[in-house]
Amino acid sequence: MLFLLNPMTAVYVAAALIPAIVLLVYVYRHDKIEKEPPKLLALMLVGGVLATLVSLVLETVGQTILNRFFYYATPLYYILLAFIVVACVEEGSKLLFLKLFSWKNPNFNYVFDAVVYAVFVSLGFAAFENVKYVFSYGLTTAALRAVTAVPGHLSFSVFMGVFYGRAKLCEVYGDRSGRAKNLALSYLVPVFFHGFYDSCAMIGGGVATLVFLVFVIVMYIIVFRLLRAASRHDVDLIEYLQRHN
Repeated sequence: MLFLLNPMTAVYVAAALIPAIVLLVYVYRHDKIEKEPPKLLALMLVGGVLATLVSLVLETVGQTILNRFFYYATPLYYILLAFIVVACVEEGSKLLFLKLFSWKNPNFNYVFDAVVYAVFVSLGFAAFENVKYVFSYGLTTAALRAVTAVPGHLSFSVFMGVFYGRAKLCEVYGDRSGRAKNLALSYLVPVFFHGFYDSCAMIGGGVATLVFLVFVIVMYIIVFRLLRAASRHDVDLIEYLQRHN
């Protein structure tokens, strides 16, 4: 609770958490048909924190292995680090806890629920990660990450959630290949966007920074349109099953 902290610590915690909270509320409001239980959403946030801890260990191992093959940083090094170490590990960890905590939950009865769950896991991850960065590097970092890293994690999770929801729909009508394909896409698509995002950020320099800015703006436009469309065209999984049997 912020009021129990000293004022400066409270400011740092607020700066780290508020961007994630704002986006969580935004997505929660788009779940228009049937709101998810608070306990389940809290579990998704815990899943995000656990995914952060798993990622921290795996990324350390992955970067140690990568460093054995590269004696100095090159663009190729950063691309491999961004895609194979960071994006594969972080999106894999998020998807692991997302599926573990939601796939068989009876509250998962609308396709858009998948987006909500994925966003809560991802922003739980982003918020926990943000606290570490803000206390390490200060409020300037908090301001920068509020418009880059935190909405970036939201973006990756919307892609994950859309395909995850389609995978659940495929399972409902017995399409095993569709289920497998969409589960794979729920991992591979966010890995691509996350890896490209981090590659540009890590490489730096004029061209990479320009590409990064254009990429982020386009990605945000796509994601918020996709989010609104998924909310408008939600599907009741139980009703869908009854209609097709």
